[in-house]
Amino acid sequence: MIDLRTYAFLDVLQPQLAAAVGTTCRGFQPVPGVASLWVEIAPAIRIHEVLDAALKSTAVRPATIATERAFGLCEVNHFDQGEVREAGASILRALGKSESDRAKPRLVSSTVIRGVEPYHTQLINRTRFGAMIVPGESLLILETEPAAYCMLAANEAEKAAPVRLVDSNPIGAFGRLYMCGGEAEIDAARAAAEKALKSLNGRDLQHS
Repeated sequence: MIDLRTYAFLDVLQPQLAAAVGTTCRGFQPVPGVASLWVEIAPAIRIHEVLDAALKSTAVRPATIATERAFGLCEVNHFDQGEVREAGASILRALGKSESDRAKPRLVSSTVIRGVEPYHTQLINRTRFGAMIVPGESLLILETEPAAYCMLAANEAEKAAPVRLVDSNPIGAFGRLYMCGGEAEIDAARAAAEKALKSLNGRDLQHS
């Protein structure tokens, strides 16, 4: 049995998120404006079947594929939203699933730290793959379960406000998103991210 954990369609990949994905992906680096589909399943190794179904049926390009201990993740993208949606349909057929079989995203935590201290920013900047945060800015830290839904949250937050993407990690038990900016902008980004996560239907996530 394959557990469809994440099925997240991003209609227009935003510039900062596209750049962040490009810093870590092993495949075709996505560019701003493409549509993007993120699929996460268990067991992890079966993710290769997911990618195979997408590539054999459409013209999408894969940015990344990852297998960790429990969960597998892949992303495909294309400028034509129809190609990406058809890739998703092919994946679902191969898995014997429907979109409603995905797990609903759970917002594990959502925190804003206002006026971040200088030494704190230095620690964050040492491990980030995106923009640097500077002292005095506000910092949004958001966690999702399943992990890959943090990419949807990041994309919608970037659409909503002129904030900067510090880091986003869609691999593992929990996804983590870090964004920085002015206080009002971070509040708007947070609201958009949470709204996007709450808008998705699916089944309640089961824990073993």
